[in-house]
Amino acid sequence: QVQLVESGGGLVQAGGSLRLSCAASGRTFSTYFMGWFRHAPGKEREFVAAINWSGNWLNYADSVKGRFTISTDNAKNTIYLQMNSLKPEDTAVYYCALARRFNQLMAVVGYDYWGQGTQVTVSS
Repeated sequence: QVQLVESGGGLVQAGGSLRLSCAASGRTFSTYFMGWFRHAPGKEREFVAAINWSGNWLNYADSVKGRFTISTDNAKNTIYLQMNSLKPEDTAVYYCALARRFNQLMAVVGYDYWGQGTQVTVSS
């Protein structure tokens, strides 16, 4: 089994920054992939970013390119999402997720395990 625990959410003004963390435990093999998704009220859960544990494969949603950075710390089994230049439209619950296979990594269905989510609110 895999457990994922997110932290780092909060309230920030537009233009500000936050760093989200996701600590993974259990069967977190180095061949797996990690992703961040977000879910805003009235919208579907959407892909934000994904990475492999070695950090040499990355992918971002167009809406966050140049503002968000995903990274890993293998020693801590933790991934991060550094979010800069935040906008009110970034307000959502942010989830980290783990995928056991390189398949549909920009879609919810591509992931096997999910964290409980952390709220990010950006005020205008």
